[in-house]
Amino acid sequence: MNTPKRNKILAVLTGAAVLLTGATSADGETADPPARWVGTWASVPTQTPATATPSLADETIRQVVHTSVAGSQLRLRLTNEFGTTALRVGAVHVARRAGTTGTDIDPATDRTVTFGGIGAPTIPSGAPLVSDPVRLPVPAMADLVVSIHLPDPTPVTSLHNFAYQENVVAEGDVTDDPAVTGRTVTAWYFLSGVSVRTTDRHADAVVAFGDSITNGFETQVNANHRWPDLLANHLRDKGMLNLGVAGNRLLHDPNPPPGSDAVNYAAFFGQSALRRFDRDVLAQPGVEHVIVLLGVNDLGHPGTTAPASETVTAQEIIGAYRQLIVRAHAAGVEIVGGTILPFKDDTLGFYSPENEAKRQAVNRWIRTSGEYDGVIDFDAALRDRADPQRLRAAYDSGDHLHPNDAGMAAMAAAIPSHLLR
Repeated sequence: MNTPKRNKILAVLTGAAVLLTGATSADGETADPPARWVGTWASVPTQTPATATPSLADETIRQVVHTSVAGSQLRLRLTNEFGTTALRVGAVHVARRAGTTGTDIDPATDRTVTFGGIGAPTIPSGAPLVSDPVRLPVPAMADLVVSIHLPDPTPVTSLHNFAYQENVVAEGDVTDDPAVTGRTVTAWYFLSGVSVRTTDRHADAVVAFGDSITNGFETQVNANHRWPDLLANHLRDKGMLNLGVAGNRLLHDPNPPPGSDAVNYAAFFGQSALRRFDRDVLAQPGVEHVIVLLGVNDLGHPGTTAPASETVTAQEIIGAYRQLIVRAHAAGVEIVGGTILPFKDDTLGFYSPENEAKRQAVNRWIRTSGEYDGVIDFDAALRDRADPQRLRAAYDSGDHLHPNDAGMAAMAAAIPSHLLR
């Protein structure tokens, strides 16, 4: 029996015992459920191309994140995982956003964030840094504003470049100012996670582990229309964590051909899924499920943004899935597989009859092998009924590969909620 399924049966039996005997405190009254930490927001940190590394100097990056599950306290996870030198932070604040647009904060909710009791921490190169608990109630489906002051000239070496969220870089230490002005960036700098403390016994985290389709490529900026966001609207007791990153592959790190334009952006694609799985899935607080939607870039990148020598077979993609499955099960995490969407006549140069044959073989294995704990047939939900190798026109962003906002809604609707219970 798969480890997650066995654990779920044991949990049901244990829960039944608790219901029969009653969980009681020392004075004989029923005790409250124990508190736990669950991820409410996350993003994939990547390195930056040498040709396109932004920099801050005595500036504050104020950035908006959208929560999923609620909690009574929060923790931030900062990242210097791709920095080659220590990162000196001047101050960090977190607050609830004032209103539904912009980066203004509600001053009554402003909190100073400390790390081991230190308000101006230094993050070692190659490392993340998790904050002390912050006493700030966090609602579900709310917006937090995280402000980080960088006092020294600082290259932004660890970021998530495709945020589809407008954030602001302002001069000086304005971490506690109700409103700031500055230049707009659509990236998250040095920030990779927010978790909350909850006593909801049903609360846990679901990781959406994918590429640009999961990351929300071509969706409306500031709208939270990525399919994991839309799914979270229906799963209020789940932390829905979007660990998708544009251009990501299962089997290879970014490797742009020398002299190609991809040299200017391929680093943003992130480490291979096999490399980042432990950090981006297994290390998430409270994770119990992961949805995998990866493989299209393994098919399409060789010969476009990667060397043709990195061409993979359907069996190699399936072998990568099997590695994710065995690693998830070893950690007691249930893993659900999503079929690869169609991309005939895409504008990125991914499609070929050979790649389509591989996609069909991979999807057939996902649907029929029984090796995943569950299957989400994204392909069936979004394909054109008249030409199943193409995205349905109503769901097509225009490049024939990425779904638009309506397509994202269709993807969220295609996910049976019982898979995540």
